[in-house]
Amino acid sequence: MTTHMTRRLQIAVSLAVLITTAQAQESDVPHKVDVFPAGMNDVALYRIPGIVVTTKGTVLAYCEARRNSSSDWGEIEVHLRRSSDGGKTWSKANKIAHDGGRIEGNPRKKSGGEHEQTVNNPVAIVDQQTGHIVFLYCINYAQCFSMKSTDDGQTWSEPVEITSTFEPFRSSYPWKVIATGPGHGIQLHSNSSHNGRLVVPIWLAYGNTGDHAPSASGTIYSDDHGETWHAGDIAVPNKPPYGNPNETMITELSDGNVMLVTRSVSKPNRKLITVSPNGATDWSPPQFHSQLPEPICMASITRHPSSPDVLIFSNPHSVALDDSGQEVPAGRGKRRNLSIKLSRDNGRTWPVSKTLEAGPSAYSDLAVLADGTVLCLYEGNKTITCARFNLNWLETPEN
Repeated sequence: MTTHMTRRLQIAVSLAVLITTAQAQESDVPHKVDVFPAGMNDVALYRIPGIVVTTKGTVLAYCEARRNSSSDWGEIEVHLRRSSDGGKTWSKANKIAHDGGRIEGNPRKKSGGEHEQTVNNPVAIVDQQTGHIVFLYCINYAQCFSMKSTDDGQTWSEPVEITSTFEPFRSSYPWKVIATGPGHGIQLHSNSSHNGRLVVPIWLAYGNTGDHAPSASGTIYSDDHGETWHAGDIAVPNKPPYGNPNETMITELSDGNVMLVTRSVSKPNRKLITVSPNGATDWSPPQFHSQLPEPICMASITRHPSSPDVLIFSNPHSVALDDSGQEVPAGRGKRRNLSIKLSRDNGRTWPVSKTLEAGPSAYSDLAVLADGTVLCLYEGNKTITCARFNLNWLETPEN
């Protein structure tokens, strides 16, 4: 081989290496798409994101469409968008959940609320055994409904009211407000005695009508693919040192246990963790996790297929500090610096944490594609964004 040919070969190899490296680096950078920007479809603000991946690989993103304001109460619908390419592009947003007769009444307003319908706290669960998507939502924080899609989220069955499922909780907490999730529910796989069980976190409040506090959290479950639902036990009660537990996230661990990560207003400013063998009963005493700050904001958690013990977690990494830099007990951290955390030991420790969105960022939900790509649907600055990233990005130290 001549010197000229050798030189050309070296250049070609070098270019190939550079291209491969550039492609790898590009794939390691989170790709972000605004899925529900404020103003789309004349909606004032979209909030409370949820995301799941169906058995066919379709991504479903859904949220509350708050028509006229950012308030938890008001004229609120549930909108959904579908993606067939892993969250890169999205279909138009469609209104789903309760197209039938309106159920009006807003106890939070002195006037005007009597003609508003608040459709709130949507939760999807993918049934891996049937391929169906079960979808729960509430109306006016007072009634709960279930519906189902058998065609990957394109159409939905007529809703069925399941509010009676919550009645057993009254013996502990005489609730006046009920809410599912938000985010997504799960189906149990590892525990053979409860294989196929659908589990959804819930919270309930028992103050004045329409108030969201004081509150407590638990789960409801279905052992017949969402046809009927049952109340589990209260998992996180409202008693010291726990303050107003609500908005709980859920995941199944590699040993078959079910773990809840719960929001609360408590002095330690940390997320609460509790574990059950079946997702419904025998919950362990809740414990504050030192590595999971609590800015009084919904978080998300999901398993990753790279290893049975790997979990991904998302939440604003923020706590309230006083002028001396000390944490304010039961303070409210700023909702910003949305961070992704990684655990390789079923959530016992979280040694990896990386900022996904440094600016304003709040509620989030996580899902994982078949190839291991992680999707985080999160509230940003007047928008809900879907970020795609891989473990290489997450495990590369920030500069």
